[in-house]
Amino acid sequence: MLNQRLLTKDNGTDGHLVEKLYVAEAATCDSHWYLAMTIDRENYQPAIIVSKEGGVELDVLISEQPDSLFTFGFGMSEGINNALVQDIQQRLGTTDQEMAKLTHILTQMYSIFRDREATHLEINPLGRSLDGSFTSLNAIFTFDKAAEQRQEEVSALRDKTQEVPDEVEAEKHGLVYVRMDGDIGNVVNGAGLAMATNDAIGFHGGASANFLDAGGKATKETMIQAFRIITRDERVKAILVNIYGGITQCDMIAESIIGATSELDIRVPMVVRLQGTNSEKGLKMLEDANLGLVVESDFGQAAKRAVELAESR
Repeated sequence: MLNQRLLTKDNGTDGHLVEKLYVAEAATCDSHWYLAMTIDRENYQPAIIVSKEGGVELDVLISEQPDSLFTFGFGMSEGINNALVQDIQQRLGTTDQEMAKLTHILTQMYSIFRDREATHLEINPLGRSLDGSFTSLNAIFTFDKAAEQRQEEVSALRDKTQEVPDEVEAEKHGLVYVRMDGDIGNVVNGAGLAMATNDAIGFHGGASANFLDAGGKATKETMIQAFRIITRDERVKAILVNIYGGITQCDMIAESIIGATSELDIRVPMVVRLQGTNSEKGLKMLEDANLGLVVESDFGQAAKRAVELAESR
């Protein structure tokens, strides 16, 4: 496996180069459980998710065995207390021995969750042996990216060679870029507007090739970098630029679009929506540049037009 590329459903079409191998002694167990500690965003609290049918992805459990999943909300300040443990044991129907072992694991997970500012800790599968003991057979831990400077020890474990190269490059320029599965490239300022843009594209039958938040303080340089990352993605058949100018000035965005079109030789159709500060000036600049852009003022119509252009190619 060393020096070969490992392909999974989560690491793109090129996979990841295997540079390290971890070898562990085989564990014997009679069943596989699923155990996670995560953020319940609907109820604004941490939660524990348990299933006795582990060894498969959580989305598979949700769709195929939803009744096997048990969720237990708890308070961050209270942690793993007796009331929570009793509730888990009663609903899962575990023995005292199983619950003692499970409580130890949950207590350790809670310490990591709290002290290391994690957002999702998952053990899947959690192997259960006949004697009631448990063994972590595979784990995925996710930590709050905003806590990187506070959590230097955790951040030092980051291996950027195992990440999507475009996402790493975007980060260097202050851009938030996430590769997705569609064919419409997005350049947007603000995370909320970027999510709404992806939703609007999906509503009109399309699919985004990326999530890209240029931030509220985007500059001409960062915008050109955003276009550079998107245009080298061979999957992209159309680009949607959706900018609301608050701090960001729309004439600067227009200047960036003109510069990027000239510098990068963009050959896919582009839909541009500019609203807010200096939007009229920005739109006039684009009109005078005569770049063949599709300009839309309505959010929904801009998304719809981008989908139509992508489908026509």
